[in-house]
Amino acid sequence: MAEQPPAERTPVALSLPIAGRPVERADAARNRRKILVAAAGIVSRAGITALSLDEVARVAGVGVGTVYRRFGDRAGLIFALLDEEERQFQSAFMQGPPPLGPGGPPAERVRAFLHALVDRVEAQRELLVAAETSSPTARFTSGPYTIYHIHLVTLLGLARPGVDAHFVAAALLAPLSATFLTFQRRERGFAVDAIKAGLDDLLGLGL
Repeated sequence: MAEQPPAERTPVALSLPIAGRPVERADAARNRRKILVAAAGIVSRAGITALSLDEVARVAGVGVGTVYRRFGDRAGLIFALLDEEERQFQSAFMQGPPPLGPGGPPAERVRAFLHALVDRVEAQRELLVAAETSSPTARFTSGPYTIYHIHLVTLLGLARPGVDAHFVAAALLAPLSATFLTFQRRERGFAVDAIKAGLDDLLGLGL
């Protein structure tokens, strides 16, 4: 059955907060948990292609409108499934030990961040591919991408004053999309270490 959003749908941004979640009502928190458990179960049993908002609502025992209001669309639900690992990753580069976290030279932190992001994407590539390809701009309007870009812009501005940090940050993030990494891993046969070495070569051209 094709997914049909309710007549009055409030768009939900594809975002993950940096700090803790806002306080939810108890019933809203229960529904969120039921929906996420149902979605994770579907992905575990049948793969990401089986994930639809209608099926999630059926398994969770809630109305499909509840799923739409809580997550906005399929991509929003997928990003929510990625939430815990994403929070751990953000905590590591914002608050963890150097060189990934604060305290190291900016150029070293850029390298550590890119290497860590390769591992982050590799760990949940299937879900990330589904999220990134849900719409032409899904990756770039997501909360994680926005945070990554801001983080790199800040570090690049410190490492190379005068560089167009916004453009360079976007250029460095481009080969780290889940779709591109999947192509490199499956079609080109690149190992994770080879991808990281390629990023080091790229950084060596300008940092």
